[in-house]
Amino acid sequence: MGNMYYLIPATGVLALLFALWKSSWIVKQDAGDQRMQEIAGHIQEGAMAFLSREYRVLGVFVVVVAALLAFGNRSLADSHWLIGVSFVVGSACSGLAGYIGMKVATKANVRTTQAARTGLNKALGIAFSGGTVMGMSVVGLGVLGLSLLFVLYQARFAGQAGWSTERVLQVLSGFSLGASSIALFARVGGGIYTKAADVGADLVGKIEAGIPEDDPRNPAVIADNVGDNVGDVAGMGADLFESYVGAIVGAMILGVAFLPGLSGVVPNAVLLPLVLAAVGIVCSILGTFLVRTREGGNPQAALNTGTFGAGLLMLVLSYFVIRAMLPAAQVGGVFLASVAGLVGGILIGVITEYYTSGSRSPVKTLAKSAETGAATNIISGLALGMLSTALPIIVLSATILVAYEAAGLYGIAVAALGMLSTTGIQLAVDAYGPIADNAGGISEMAGLGHEVRARTDTLDAVGNTTAAIGKGFAIGSAALTALALFAAYQHIVKLETIDIMEPKVLTGLLMGAMLPFLFSSFAMNAVGRAAFSMIEEVRRQFRDIPGLMEGKATADFRRCVDISTAAAIREMIAPGLMAVSAPVLVGFLGGPAMLGGLLAGVTASGVLLAIFMANAGGAWDNAKKLIEGGAHGGKGSDAHKAAVVGDTVGDPFKDTAGPSLNILIKLMSVISVVIAPLLVR
Repeated sequence: MGNMYYLIPATGVLALLFALWKSSWIVKQDAGDQRMQEIAGHIQEGAMAFLSREYRVLGVFVVVVAALLAFGNRSLADSHWLIGVSFVVGSACSGLAGYIGMKVATKANVRTTQAARTGLNKALGIAFSGGTVMGMSVVGLGVLGLSLLFVLYQARFAGQAGWSTERVLQVLSGFSLGASSIALFARVGGGIYTKAADVGADLVGKIEAGIPEDDPRNPAVIADNVGDNVGDVAGMGADLFESYVGAIVGAMILGVAFLPGLSGVVPNAVLLPLVLAAVGIVCSILGTFLVRTREGGNPQAALNTGTFGAGLLMLVLSYFVIRAMLPAAQVGGVFLASVAGLVGGILIGVITEYYTSGSRSPVKTLAKSAETGAATNIISGLALGMLSTALPIIVLSATILVAYEAAGLYGIAVAALGMLSTTGIQLAVDAYGPIADNAGGISEMAGLGHEVRARTDTLDAVGNTTAAIGKGFAIGSAALTALALFAAYQHIVKLETIDIMEPKVLTGLLMGAMLPFLFSSFAMNAVGRAAFSMIEEVRRQFRDIPGLMEGKATADFRRCVDISTAAAIREMIAPGLMAVSAPVLVGFLGGPAMLGGLLAGVTASGVLLAIFMANAGGAWDNAKKLIEGGAHGGKGSDAHKAAVVGDTVGDPFKDTAGPSLNILIKLMSVISVVIAPLLVR
């Protein structure tokens, strides 16, 4: 490839220009009447206010950690100040992607509502375009940031004493650490925010007051709609940004040993992950043009066409890229590993859809269990979540085995990248969901009538499925990315095997298996405390504001937004610090082998718990929606009230603790990669 890797940043710029074009098109669309714009303004104001306060707190964290990385161990040659620079750039790129995505999503929601007044197809186009901006911002900033730093580091240090390609990549791993740190706080903070508002709105509004979802009389509805953006747009974007860059960095580090290069020359196995990511951007952009439907058509089919079309194109092009960059003896194995990752991701998505879709038997059975009360609904949901872990783990295990047999540890990293190669369009489909959900809320609050709400509900129902599939995809990619980073850590510290009969290793293994449960406890208790404050405030307003229940007075939406914002910022700190400090303490106190045991335990336990939580929560949610659609007595029935309780229990499962576990296992792995040279010393 020679110096062709200098062209890789151009694809990152292409993705950002495409996002800018889509954003400009969205802003030009009709934003509806004054009432609609007023509601959308409240949502946008709340979302950006939360992001501003969160980023101010994270700015302090980034400065402190960057200083520690840059100057904390200057006596060790491997601890270079450029790790701190990489960390800051990774943090900034992740934060900027979240800001851009949420800014545009909160402009697309009201325009989707307005488009739904005339037809389904244009509403789908606007909502999907809003998601596309998020997806392209993530992959564009990821590839641009990583490749620019890599080019600059190579140009500055290549050939200097002690500056091998491997050392450059260890410095570059700071970028992934920055992305992981921002992702954890964004996911935890966003999850606490959205579920505090959602639980408060549902328990007081639906069950106690008996008013519909998104009713403007409910003080928590604006906070609930804000939460959709901070949790499922900015939070999911940060999650996949982290997986994306983590998979690339892990594969690049393992590429050094897989196919060594000449002195001063970057091995093609190191460049391949960046090139595949660049090709994936082009495939994702082309895939967005396939997302179209007719009035009365199936939005899910349109989204699937774009996603699978991009995946198929990536599959074809990746073969030619691999053949051009690697020796003939390696082409078949590496390509097979890439295929295994792509197929594994699709299968996990299909399995997740089966266990969480309202049209499938598991959710139908769960909805029926609500007829006998909340207790049986909760028991059935827990059982469904536990059952749903089996098939995804089997698929993951098969993917790992196939990838390893095909190309060793490098094959596992390439499989993770294969699963994430079309992240641009996969995230676009996922971010489409909260935009459609917001559009329905605006329709209800603006009183636009049954026909408009029916169209937004059609889009929202598809969004629920895409969100569940997106969470399954995020978990699967997190597992492979964590494994790739784990393998990179082993490579750096020269840890050939991990003996679980060694007391230190076994201790690390048990502690690692415990951490996801402790972390989830922190996150769910945070939701409970924040929801308590929200419930008390909603009850107070119903009680103290004259004429509110009769629709003659306006609720104080701003107070509920403030409660969620303050709680999320306050409560995200403890679980975040725990995740960051655990591998550092175990690594320096127990040594490389004990840290290896910790990573093995947290990965195995975290993946299982994340699948369980995400699928149980998604199933509870869609069981409630199935009953609201008329099954088992419909809205207002005893079964509906029981299902609302089940859905409320599932909310922090699927939107706070579960998704945050993806980041926990990746963050601990990338921290281990960053501190690995110090542990060897």
